[in-house]
Amino acid sequence: MREGARAPHTVIAFDFGLKRIGIAAGDTLTCTAAPRPVIPVHERGPDWARIAQQIEALHPQRLIVGAPYNVDGSPGALAASARQFAAELAHRFGLPVEMVDERWSSLEAAAALKARRASGVLRRRVRREDIDSTAAAIILERWLSGEGGPT
Repeated sequence: MREGARAPHTVIAFDFGLKRIGIAAGDTLTCTAAPRPVIPVHERGPDWARIAQQIEALHPQRLIVGAPYNVDGSPGALAASARQFAAELAHRFGLPVEMVDERWSSLEAAAALKARRASGVLRRRVRREDIDSTAAAIILERWLSGEGGPT
């Protein structure tokens, strides 16, 4: 269990993107994360109703958002948008929100999914939505293990 956590609780993580937002849920007891269906982003922004459905269904005590950084540690192109998304999550749902370094999470997710497909565990082709939600699970697992440092 992550240091400083008291009782086990549910956590939801988001891999923010301009077209889709990957989402994953996990808990501090098992320290595991599972991908959930992606949340679409429309011209007006994220589908807040679908995000609210996930939060109402899972009753998380904390939310995690991936913080996009470049290889050199400087903020990535989506860093400001991801911070704005995190602030809006906190405002709308009144839950604590933390940001975690998401570097390489999408590449790691794509590699893991392709390996599952090659082994026959995953029978259909890997979709972008699968990568986004698996990246969110990786971000959450980093937070659960104390990696990725709060930003």
